[in-house]
Parts: sequence; structure tokens; C-alpha cells
Amino acid sequence: MTATTFSGMNLAVMLGGNAAEREISLESGASVAECLEQAGALVSRIDPAVIGWQAQLKDAAFVFNLLHGPGGEDGTLQGLLEFMGLPYSGCGVLASALTMDKIRTKLLWQGAMLKTPPFRVLTVDSDWQAVIDELGSVFVKPALEGSSLGMSRADSATQLREAFNQALCFGAAVMAEQFVSGPEYTVAILGDRALPSVRIDVPGEFYDFDAKYRSDETLFSCPSDLSSVEELALADLALTAFRIAGGEVWGRVDVMRDDAGEWQLLEVNTVPGMTSHSLVPMAAKAVGLSLIELLSEIYQHSMGARDAQS
Repeated sequence: MTATTFSGMNLAVMLGGNAAEREISLESGASVAECLEQAGALVSRIDPAVIGWQAQLKDAAFVFNLLHGPGGEDGTLQGLLEFMGLPYSGCGVLASALTMDKIRTKLLWQGAMLKTPPFRVLTVDSDWQAVIDELGSVFVKPALEGSSLGMSRADSATQLREAFNQALCFGAAVMAEQFVSGPEYTVAILGDRALPSVRIDVPGEFYDFDAKYRSDETLFSCPSDLSSVEELALADLALTAFRIAGGEVWGRVDVMRDDAGEWQLLEVNTVPGMTSHSLVPMAAKAVGLSLIELLSEIYQHSMGARDAQS
């Protein structure tokens, strides 16, 4: 599959939106749109934050969805596009809605006997000290956001309450996940295969929004430091975790390796970033795929997934 896949095609790229990840979505969408235009496609950049955006979809033969976070990654846009009869990139409605919710994804993994850090759902009535007594140090996360927005560490009841209030700025669903000491990895999924893992080493305490998108000190290693046997085991785990959640076409599975050497699943991203700091293009490059070749594969797998749904 080459750039000729898109020559002369009318394509839409969804970008921007109203979620907290708007700026990153604009960057991802611009990168994809420019690449498609260079391949000869006729591209409409469509921002749902602009009134009347649906009318811009009328001539599109296919929609590349680069809307990160709620609205674009949670099944909402996917449902609309299916209602309109427009094929689109990535996971369908159910998988998108499920994996956008970190709590429900972790419950699913626990039911499938896959390892994920212990957690508790937090509310205003939570016993902060009891959570700390049970889990120890925790990361507090908004359950329905991405890009580590609103995430912070808590080591005491007082810090936990403060972290909860901070996370509430990004939605009412909040969780406390047990702190895992060890390196972080991410595995990109493309069709029925896992791409080489990426090891993430950050200058700060954890891989937060700044470390992902702003810092030049965050180190990404791809291929990572894993042996071939370890790489194969992680790839199998990532594919299993992705498929159990209904994932298809492409995505990314984030994991930690604990002190015992065990893999701990963190979350699934069904609309990964495509910025200069993004990890799926990095993993694709490691196996010789250019950005346009990556987009071609996403398109082909997406068309197959949409055909299977019809």
C-alpha cells in the first residue's frame, strides 16, 4: 500500500473539537491532513467546534478521526458517522465507548484475569485514609480523559483529597490507582499485529501531559530495551488486552513493568496522537512504515472493519 491509495480521493480529517485535548488534536489532524494532501488527496479539515461542521462531510468518501478525548474517542462521533453511512478510521462505537472509560476497561481486564494495578473509584464521600491504607501511594486519574490530564500522585489522605478535587475539573468519574514502581511502555496495534514497543523515560515523576507533548527531556526508546522473548510476550499481552476490549484497526496499549517484572495494564487509546512527539508513528517507523504507509494501513483495516459491521 502506497501514497497512490489516496490519489484523488475526497477525505475528511476530524480535528480540534471541544475536549480538553483540543490543541493536541489540532496538531495530530494537521499532520495527517498535510500527509494526505501530499499523497494527492482532496482533504477537508473539519473542526466540530465550528457551527455547521456536519455539512462539510457531504463529499467525503472516508473520515480520518483525529479527535482525542470525549466526543471523538468515546463512541459519539463513531455513532454519528455510522448513522450518516460514512466509513471512518479506528474502533467502532462499543470499543470506543468502553476504552474511553478507564474504570470499566480495568474491570473488564480483571474479569479476564489480566493484570492491572488495583484501584478504587473515588467520590466526595470516599474515606481518603482507608484508600491510602489499602493501596498505599496512588495515582489519581479522571476516568474519562486522556493525555494524563488531571492526573497526580497522592501519598497521604490529605494529598488524595486534593488530587481528587483536581481531577474533578476533568469530569465526575475519578479513580485512584495503586502506584507501580517501574518503567512505562506502550505498544501500538495495527490491524492484527503489534508494532515494536516504546519505552518511555521521563524527567519528572510520571508521564504527564507536559512530558508527553511539551518536554524535550522525555526519552523514547524504540525498539525498547526488551529481549526478543520479552517483546513477544508484551506484544501478545497488548493484542489480547486490545481485543478483549473490542479494539480493532489501530490503537495503543499502555503498560507498566512492576518490581517483580510483571506487566501491569494501564489503559487503551483508540485515537492515538499523530504529533511530532507521538508514539504510533515512531513504532511504525521502526518497522519501515512511513506516515503515509501507516495511514494507508489504517484506511484498509478500517474499511474491512466497517464492511464487517454492515
